[in-house]
Amino acid sequence: MAQNTLEKTSVTMLGLGAMGAALARTWLAAGHPLTVWNRTPARAAALAAEGARVADSAAEAVAANTLVVVCLLDDTSVGKVVAGADLADKDLVNLTTSTPDQARARAEWARERGARYLDGGIMAVPPMIGTPEAGGYVFYSGSRTVFERHQDTLGVPAGTTYVGEDAGFAALHDVALLSAMYGMFAGVAHAFALVRREDIDPAALAPLLADWLVAMVPAVHQTADQLRSGDYTRDVVSTLAMQVAGTPTLLSTAEGQGVSTELLSPYLDLMRRRLAEGGGEENLTGVIDLLVR
Repeated sequence: MAQNTLEKTSVTMLGLGAMGAALARTWLAAGHPLTVWNRTPARAAALAAEGARVADSAAEAVAANTLVVVCLLDDTSVGKVVAGADLADKDLVNLTTSTPDQARARAEWARERGARYLDGGIMAVPPMIGTPEAGGYVFYSGSRTVFERHQDTLGVPAGTTYVGEDAGFAALHDVALLSAMYGMFAGVAHAFALVRREDIDPAALAPLLADWLVAMVPAVHQTADQLRSGDYTRDVVSTLAMQVAGTPTLLSTAEGQGVSTELLSPYLDLMRRRLAEGGGEENLTGVIDLLVR
């Protein structure tokens, strides 16, 4: 259904956990007719007071609209919840957290049942939904037709970024970014651990640490450029050889501060391995090739 100022796309929402409820409320607030279903009826009842139609079953909710959005606990839950529904000619948008392989298998599962499939990876927490200035968005992959048909509707709760027709790409982008986030958190944890027993206010270190991390962000783009070109020595300022030479100071300082190096040592070990293979004139990009099996 084309969306315009007079008639907005009707949406079915399966799953009303914290994220599903946030999505549902945003569509309701924007004037989209909404049918909801949740395994725990009380959560659906709360949305009924805000204008949602509550279906008695997932199958009934699926039957109500062409656009069906699913946000459940895991991939197994999706299969169980939607198993009894008629998916023929439905646009199924799966926002359940999954792996790339699960998303690809689910896309084939949907195709066999006559549905058009779009997978999503949500880069936001529930409070960011419906708040454009918060910067949340959703990666989408799979059917380009479904994405283009419903982009305006899908963009109501959060921004949209389409990353390709391979249904697994949204999940892959999601996990790639989350993995980088946890790597950053590991470095932050080590940094705070180093000063934990000293007369240093963590609140005073925090802005210095945050600014330093921001200053290092351009390295992400340099890494991408080097991977694309295959030249890991392009525009290198601090060579791997120089950086490895400095690692004993990092390890000795941690030891002196009584801090475990378990978050730091694996990466330093990879740096030394790459150096031993002859990558001394590179920067850190070559470490990536050691990780790809």
